[in-house]
Amino acid sequence: MSIFSRNDAQTATATGAAVSPELAALTGDYTIDPAHSTIGFVARHAMVTNVKGGFRDFTGALHLDGSDPSRSTASIDVVMDSISTGNADRDGHLKSADFFKADEFPAMTFRSTKAEALGGDDYRITGDLTILGTTRPLAIDLEFNGAAKDPFGNERVGFEGKAEILRSEWGLTWNAALETGGVLVSDKIKLNFDISAIRNA
Repeated sequence: MSIFSRNDAQTATATGAAVSPELAALTGDYTIDPAHSTIGFVARHAMVTNVKGGFRDFTGALHLDGSDPSRSTASIDVVMDSISTGNADRDGHLKSADFFKADEFPAMTFRSTKAEALGGDDYRITGDLTILGTTRPLAIDLEFNGAAKDPFGNERVGFEGKAEILRSEWGLTWNAALETGGVLVSDKIKLNFDISAIRNA
């Protein structure tokens, strides 16, 4: 079952066809649960290995529209000082003026501008990603993992997502040349998301 799917039985609003009650029932506002969600990234280091990291502190909200998926929205605010790669020195460097300038730009934000059904449980959400005061479009491919009520009575929905960016497009240009050729840190960064969101009361 997909919030954003459009099969023959669930053809969208534009045709006037009936909407699946299961999908329509998920329509509402949700708050991302950071204790059960992750926002992560992967960068190539020294041309030979991947370094993984993430952010420990973030907030976000979703509006899901099971009747008209294109009206669904998402917003996320990430605290840059919460970056974590498992190495304190590297984290300090990432927070510094060489990279995220966390003192001057304490937050990274995403605000959706468009939601699209791709078929099945897959969809794409496009929006504005702001880093270092620079705002550029970002498309995130997402898979809907399902909906459930947890033992505490919370109605949850879950998603997995991925995207790629060139960090230089947001002004993240620091690097160091390698003696063997190439650079220390890749320009391409892979983003990954595991999101659990709770329906608002």
